[in-house]
Amino acid sequence: QVQLVESGGGLVQAGGSLRLSCAASGIIFSINRMGWYRQAPGKQRELVAHITSLLSTNYADSVKGRFTITRDNAKNTVYLQMNSLKPEDTAIYYCNAYYNSQRDYWGQGTQVTVSS
Repeated sequence: QVQLVESGGGLVQAGGSLRLSCAASGIIFSINRMGWYRQAPGKQRELVAHITSLLSTNYADSVKGRFTITRDNAKNTVYLQMNSLKPEDTAIYYCNAYYNSQRDYWGQGTQVTVSS
């Protein structure tokens, strides 16, 4: 059974930092594109960042220069380092593992709240 378990969310003041972790099990982690998405109240889920099996990364314009996605294939874990957080970063953050349309998995989400 595939499981993606996020951790590291919480409440932080604007300008602060958080690091999210996503531990994967039940998949061949190294071959999947791993990503972080977020959904704020009343808004659609959006891509924050993803990292491919070849370590190519892609970021939403709104987080470029502030967030960094990394992966540790030995630990089956993907990370999202979030610096210079803003109130508009407040959302539920979801981990995603994508191999193909039939193998596209999501975590349960972790809340990030940034106070002004």
